Amino acid sequence: MTNNDKRELIHFLTNYVTDARLSKMNDVLSKRTRYLTLVIEDIYQAQNASAVLRSCECFGVQDVHIIENRNTYQVNPDVALGADKWLSIHKYNKAEHNTLDCLNELKSKGYKLIATTPHEDDCLLEELPLDQKTALLFGTELKGLSEEAIGMADGFMKISMSGFTESFNISVSAAICLYHLAPRIRKEVNNWQLTEEEQTDIMLEWLMGSIKNAQALLKHHINVKR
Repeated sequence: MTNNDKRELIHFLTNYVTDARLSKMNDVLSKRTRYLTLVIEDIYQAQNASAVLRSCECFGVQDVHIIENRNTYQVNPDVALGADKWLSIHKYNKAEHNTLDCLNELKSKGYKLIATTPHEDDCLLEELPLDQKTALLFGTELKGLSEEAIGMADGFMKISMSGFTESFNISVSAAICLYHLAPRIRKEVNNWQLTEEEQTDIMLEWLMGSIKNAQALLKHHINVKR
């Protein structure tokens, strides 16, 4: 399907949403970014992973990559509050080396892999360079990131702390990172926004997910045009 075809379908579907809803969707879409993305590896507490999704949605980060090696993740609707329907969620669970598949794919797309860990002294959150598309890697609540993820990381980052406790909860860590980095990206990076093609694809997905019987409406519309 060409971009023109997609735009034509979007134009048709906008007849089934209010002007206020469409305005909100366009406004949110204009602030979305893929310059920053998050990777969560083998999280076994659904509420924590769902809270990460919610933070990503709130801060305008479109993509979340979920690696399922031993643990399968299901969205907790009471925590995510529908955030997952507005995000592009990529799951890696079909291969023997899901972590390597995920991180190799991100590297092939030009992402710098930054492992979030309190055990390395590469840089603090406030000092993290944003000169390249960045993927933040978060590990399990107890063991942290796997050796494979640590080995593939291009750098390490930690959040400065003043207490006895070794680390923040993963959902808190992700929220703190997003709070600091999302505004910096919009201020310091020129090409942080989605491309026109990406915006078209996502808007079509959003409309399809927001309109009751959208598939049937589109099928009827296409048949009438023929």
